[in-house]
Amino acid sequence: MNDKRFVETYSQGATNVRKIIVDTQTGVNYLLASSSMTSGCGLTVLTDQNGKPVITPVNETK
Repeated sequence: MNDKRFVETYSQGATNVRKIIVDTQTGVNYLLASSSMTSGCGLTVLTDQNGKPVITPVNETK
């Protein structure tokens, strides 16, 4: 069993940061974005073209 509730599956940038974080219990993908990690950031559910949450099968996050 994975001890981490959230895992980072993608990361881009050092100043303009973009990360995809997956909830290992639900498979829901989140997008974290920041132009400077010291001045705040935004986090939102990553959705497909129909507005439904992007889900990664839970067994792929372990």
